[in-house]
Amino acid sequence: MFKIRKAKDDEPTAPGQVKIRKRSRVPGVMITQYVEELPEGMTTPDFTRKPIAITIQEGKMVIFRAVITGIPAPTVTWMRNNGEIDEEKFKIIFDASSGEHQLQMPAVTVDHADTYKCYARNEYGKAVVTAALNVIEVGFKKNRALQESRTAIRDTPEDFKKALKHKVDMEHKEEKKPEIDDKFWELLLSADKKDYESICAQYGVTDFRRMLKKLSEKKVEREQEQERVVERLCNLKPIELKDDGLAEFELEMSLKDPTSKIFIYKDGIMIPFDAELEVKHGLKQVGKKFVFSINGVDPEDAGLYQVEVDGVKVFSTDFKLPEVEFMVKIQDVKAEEREDAVFECLVSQPLKKITWKGKNIPLEQGEKFDILVSEDMLIHTLVVKDCMPLDKGIYAAVAGNSSCNAWLIVEVDTDPNSRGKKKARKTTRAGGGGDELLKIAQEQQAIVQKQKEELIAKARAEAEAAAAAAAAAAAEAEAKAKAEAEAKAKALAEAKAKAKAKAKEKGKEKGKDKEKGKTKKTKAKVKTEGADGTTVAEEGEDVEEEEDDEEEEEEEGEEESASSEPKKKAKAKEGEDPAEDVEEEEPVQGKKKRERKGPLVPDTVVDPGVYFTGGLSDVTAIIGTDAELVCRLSSEECDGVWYKDGQEITSTDHICIVKDQTYRKLIIKNCTEDDSGKYRCEADGRKTEAELKVEDPPRLNSDDLTEFMKPVIIKSGKDAAFKMTFVGREPMKIQWFHEGEELLEDTGIKIEKSESHTRLLLTKCKRKTTGEIKIKIKNECGTTEAISQLVVLDKPTPPLNPVDIIESNSTCIEFKWRPPKDDGGSPITDYILERQQIGRNSWKKLGKLGPEPKYRDVDVDHGRKYCYHVRAETDQGVSEMMETDDIQAGTKAYPGAPSQPKVVSAFKDCINLAWSAPSNTGGTDLLGYNVEKRKNGSNLWGMVNPANEPIKEKNYGVKDVVEGIEYEFRVSAINISGAGEPSTPSEFVFARDPKKPPGKVIDLKVTDSTYSTLSLGWTKPTEEEGVQDESKGYFVEVRPAEDPEWSRCNSTAIIINSYTIMGLKSMAMYWVRVLATNEGGDGEPQELDNYIIAMPPPVKPHFTDRKIKTFIVMKAGNAARINFNFQASPIPSIKWLKDGHPVAKHVKVSNSDTSSQLMIPSSERHDTGVYTIVVKNLVGQETSSVEIRITDDPKPPGPVELDENVSGTVTVSWEPSPDEKKDDRLHYIITKRDSVKRTWQTVADHLFNNKFTAINVMPGRQYKFRVYAKNDMGLSKPSDSAIWEVKRVKESFSLNLPTSKDCSFEVPPSFSVPLKTHNSPESYECYMSCAVTGNPRPHVTWYRNNVSLNTNTNYYITNTCGVCSMVILKVGPKDSGNYTVMAENNLGRVECSTKLVVKD
Repeated sequence: MFKIRKAKDDEPTAPGQVKIRKRSRVPGVMITQYVEELPEGMTTPDFTRKPIAITIQEGKMVIFRAVITGIPAPTVTWMRNNGEIDEEKFKIIFDASSGEHQLQMPAVTVDHADTYKCYARNEYGKAVVTAALNVIEVGFKKNRALQESRTAIRDTPEDFKKALKHKVDMEHKEEKKPEIDDKFWELLLSADKKDYESICAQYGVTDFRRMLKKLSEKKVEREQEQERVVERLCNLKPIELKDDGLAEFELEMSLKDPTSKIFIYKDGIMIPFDAELEVKHGLKQVGKKFVFSINGVDPEDAGLYQVEVDGVKVFSTDFKLPEVEFMVKIQDVKAEEREDAVFECLVSQPLKKITWKGKNIPLEQGEKFDILVSEDMLIHTLVVKDCMPLDKGIYAAVAGNSSCNAWLIVEVDTDPNSRGKKKARKTTRAGGGGDELLKIAQEQQAIVQKQKEELIAKARAEAEAAAAAAAAAAAEAEAKAKAEAEAKAKALAEAKAKAKAKAKEKGKEKGKDKEKGKTKKTKAKVKTEGADGTTVAEEGEDVEEEEDDEEEEEEEGEEESASSEPKKKAKAKEGEDPAEDVEEEEPVQGKKKRERKGPLVPDTVVDPGVYFTGGLSDVTAIIGTDAELVCRLSSEECDGVWYKDGQEITSTDHICIVKDQTYRKLIIKNCTEDDSGKYRCEADGRKTEAELKVEDPPRLNSDDLTEFMKPVIIKSGKDAAFKMTFVGREPMKIQWFHEGEELLEDTGIKIEKSESHTRLLLTKCKRKTTGEIKIKIKNECGTTEAISQLVVLDKPTPPLNPVDIIESNSTCIEFKWRPPKDDGGSPITDYILERQQIGRNSWKKLGKLGPEPKYRDVDVDHGRKYCYHVRAETDQGVSEMMETDDIQAGTKAYPGAPSQPKVVSAFKDCINLAWSAPSNTGGTDLLGYNVEKRKNGSNLWGMVNPANEPIKEKNYGVKDVVEGIEYEFRVSAINISGAGEPSTPSEFVFARDPKKPPGKVIDLKVTDSTYSTLSLGWTKPTEEEGVQDESKGYFVEVRPAEDPEWSRCNSTAIIINSYTIMGLKSMAMYWVRVLATNEGGDGEPQELDNYIIAMPPPVKPHFTDRKIKTFIVMKAGNAARINFNFQASPIPSIKWLKDGHPVAKHVKVSNSDTSSQLMIPSSERHDTGVYTIVVKNLVGQETSSVEIRITDDPKPPGPVELDENVSGTVTVSWEPSPDEKKDDRLHYIITKRDSVKRTWQTVADHLFNNKFTAINVMPGRQYKFRVYAKNDMGLSKPSDSAIWEVKRVKESFSLNLPTSKDCSFEVPPSFSVPLKTHNSPESYECYMSCAVTGNPRPHVTWYRNNVSLNTNTNYYITNTCGVCSMVILKVGPKDSGNYTVMAENNLGRVECSTKLVVKD
């Protein structure tokens, strides 16, 4: 066992260290820094991965994992809240490869369920994080205990006796008392004594004596610290939550230095606050009173709050939110478009305000939302006004740490006729709790009231008990004081008697004068009672000597002697005898002493005087109304003085000051803006202050408002006017709305505005103008609204098609239609009908039928078709007509087919069927159904029910069946016209009793597997009559090895004996089972003997590429890439080698399960080599190599020199290329050109030396040579030689030419190259050409279908040196045909033709 502190114990801080709280980027991690400034490069511990909460079944293994950072490396420890961590059972491991710290707990039990903490510490700080472990008990604990009891070695009685003979002295281990949290002491230092017990119970402190002793020491230390900054500290009130959702705590404090800075901390973290603005945290100072407030309290505000002055703690209080529960939670609301939605909830405790959220956004009172609270503050309501589709979502109510949420669903109007039109605002509301919610609220209110009464009664009983105990203690103290006073008086009387006797003896011896002088010098105390009730005493020396043993009496004598000296001197001057005074006042002194000493008690109660039990609150009043400021005193007799802005005010006609028992009221009548200000009430040196705000929001004239709210009804085309008078503070914004949309000045809309009234005029109103008219007036003090309705009357729209035929037979036609979509604002009084028989031109008027949209026509001829016109009539006129479709009288309309019958159950003597009614009833009510049956293999259907007795219900039990025969059934519906089409036949079913579930499948095995799939195969289970029947399908189930739950792979049963499971995790372990099923249910599952790993069968690595390159040439600077595809199982390891050694770091290798890629991002010449891939797994390995040559364009050779060593030859030599040494495949090519041929010819290739001899060099010709360097990338630039020439000796030559004759070079035109036939695809280019000779140069003309093309711009025709060409840029169908070229000169004319075929 290794020693680990409990999680609640805090680590003591070393001397000189500090505690600075820091936040981690990982939520839930707490960091404490021990030094104010971290050295450079050093960090506090922190978690980059924290352990997470785990819920697991008992018997499983649990691993908490954490990844921790920090410089220097932190020390990691694990703890648990209750108990210690057993080192033998639990393993604490650090995985260096992953950097994880692990706490491993094998075979967890319910006892291991706890909160675990992980601490990381170094010399600069610590970090801590918690994780909860929840263990689910599933019987493992009982089985394990039973197994251990059976296998345990049982002790024999003899062994037990031997054990009794030996006594082992066990050393008593001193229990280390856990250190108490600093938060506990902070709360005690600022708490009342009555709260000590509850605070100790909260922190588990039971040693009260030790606690009180240490608390007194800490109080002394704290008071010494506070004396440096605070003169006086009192009236400490702990933090409490108000009804309005505000939390406050207050204290009275006098600072030594008014400029001292005040800081407020929450859980050790300083929080900002503002003294003026209403922010989250506020600190308000009124005199010496400091009030700290928290606005909008939420669960994150709970914690320990501390007040510090210049770094000295003066007050601490712990804030805990009250436990508020929702007795009735908000429910889902389904509202129609433009309807209000209401959410209501009921809380267990009265709350003035809760938080409402919509789509995670806080909601506020406004035009869109109304937030309401009942009088008992238990029912809270949210009203979402004028719901639109965008308002759909989740709405939540939050009260303290509790919350509830519900959906708002807005149903959109799907009427196609209303698309694009503004919907009218609805006055109905959806949702709400109703009477049941009110009933529960009343019950809860009674419970809350009862709890309050119990708390008040308990407080009163405690106060009475405390008063009785104080009275008893006072009486006891009074009795004790009286007894002590009597004893002191008696002793004092005896001492005075002795002093008197001694004084008389001295007087006789020395005389009266000397006696007085001696008496003045004597140390005595004489007690006399003065007018103010104080006593003065004189005592002689002997009295002091006798009472030296009594310390209290001696101290009192010394104090009283100092006050008695002036009185003694005064009496001595008057010549009075002190001894006589003492003798006369002896009995009186004893009595007065008892009266003074009696009432004194050890704990004197100080009267606090008059104070305020209830202070003033800020008031906001509307101008012209009364405002009332109220406070409450602890006494009825004390009067209060009122001040406004520091000036005292008294009662006037405008101001009334009321004294009502303990209440003090200031009533300001008919408030004006001058009445705004700060008001203060003072009583007996105490005061309370509040602010009065007088606002002037917009207010509507009541008479105008009443008139405005009345609906305005006008006829179409008329004008409508709305006006309103108002008052309020300027400036004011006036807006008019129609159906929620703001109205602006436009054609038909006129808006008049002034300081006191506004008017809206709508001219030439149409029916669509009908709707809600709203006026909204707003200024800085508030907003007011008023709503009216505008109704524009017009004639109705036509009735709506289609008509529904109720009855159509040989004697009558009855049908109905839908009313008009818009009745024009007036109820429909009549429908006007007229009829036409199809085939005739005349219409017969049927007259007015009344307001019901329905008509029965009995004047019809059988088989004839009729058409009807229907019009709606109101007070405003008659609508346009609606024409019906043709309706035939007497035509039989059969019902449609019912749904396919379903077999509910089957027995040997009865088969139960069920079906659904047809959607088409033929226009009449259904009379019943006919059921037919057919045996499997037969073509004949037989009626089940008698023909004259149709089945009324939509289910039937067929009893006319033979056991063992397979049947199918169909159903037909019957109406007045007769039986309709039969339904689709049901599935075949045997007439036999229900089947037994099948047995287990046989020979379950894995047929194939991959990294994500698993293929199974099995044999059908055997049949045993009465035990297990034939299977009709199979279900495949799978579960991961770490998951106890099985999941089905197929939702419907499969009928084949094989299945492939998809979507598995690579290399994961799975358990698989298959179960057969039939009509009797699922059979027992058949599992595989072992778990299966998601991987393909073992395969030796082999490459799958058909052609693998063995040699690659790349240009330097380009990226070189090699890909190899392979197959291998399990996943192989891949290694790349270059010339037998590992590849360089700059070479990138990317591997997958079936391929590998090597890439050289920017290749260089030194990357040239043979690259080998080695693919290896457990089955074997495979290798492949490829040579990569990295080269570049070769550089040209050096200067070229020419020499003639042998006549008729030239030896060409050159300096080698600079790349010759870098590239062993570099060679040279030599070309030459002579002055006769003037073309370059290659004379040598693949030369690996630097010299070549050219032969057949002719004298008299000039030669020039070029030398190229060539490698795998190409040729270099040439290196040219100088011109080489061998002079030829010329011989004299003479020639006798015959006399020449004149000749003519003119020839007629002819085609040396004729036209060719062309087949061109459509939209492609076509090129035709031919060659023409002739002298003089012939003129060429192109023809298509004997039409000249030379002037057609769609054809591009050229004639260059006798080559005639024509180009058709984009061939179309119109270009098909015969093309002819004609060439002519003065000697003749020639033609050449061809054909162009354009393909589609």
